[in-house]
Amino acid sequence: MSVLLRAVTALSAALLLSACLVTPGKFDSTLDIHADRSFTFTYKGEIIASDLGKDLPGPDGLGDESDDDGVAPTTQDSVYRTARVWRIKDGAAEQSFANRKDAGDDAKMQAIATALAKEKGFRAARYLGDHKFEIDYAISGRLDHAFLFPFNTDAQIVLPFVAVELRGADRVRVKAPGFSTSYDKSQGPSMGGSGDDAAKALDGTFTLTTDAEIVAQNQEDGAQDTPQGKRIVWKVTPMTADAPSATLRVRP
Repeated sequence: MSVLLRAVTALSAALLLSACLVTPGKFDSTLDIHADRSFTFTYKGEIIASDLGKDLPGPDGLGDESDDDGVAPTTQDSVYRTARVWRIKDGAAEQSFANRKDAGDDAKMQAIATALAKEKGFRAARYLGDHKFEIDYAISGRLDHAFLFPFNTDAQIVLPFVAVELRGADRVRVKAPGFSTSYDKSQGPSMGGSGDDAAKALDGTFTLTTDAEIVAQNQEDGAQDTPQGKRIVWKVTPMTADAPSATLRVRP
């Protein structure tokens, strides 16, 4: 493998490994949408971050041959920290390497918490350790544009839990791919074991309340009447295969 090809491969792997799959743990989330397009969304509970690349097999030949100067090509773990490393052979060096990796993971998680805390709506974003965060989020606005939660390029979040999209002049579609195991299947084999672990942690409720007309929804118990309008409650568990979804008719 040429030096240039190895460098390109290493860079591609580094970019992939820098991304995070962020998924819910224990949570309670609400979405209130009015016919006049005003809305309020809340999320309170845990989110869990996993490295997308940790379960990926290495590129063909990566780590199997030496460079001209005797330096071993990088593996995925080494790419995460540096473009080129010497092969580690003794146990003490390997333990030191593992400790540096753990410290790097914690630093990355703290950076995610810091990035989230700077975003409007996050009343709290605290890293608890073991890739788990405690989140308190609430925001209100008007649906004259799409809304995603969470979405943060600094934290490199790649999967929104909830998406609200405008459909034509008078319809709004709500879909919550993160509140189901469907994200595991939709992201393909690159999810690896990360998707399985994330699915096991799902434990929460998602409540949609609206005074707009409900055109369609996929909760089998249907909508319940409340003083605030119709209410739909989805219970989210590791067995939830279908993402909560609903389409509403609002004022143009």
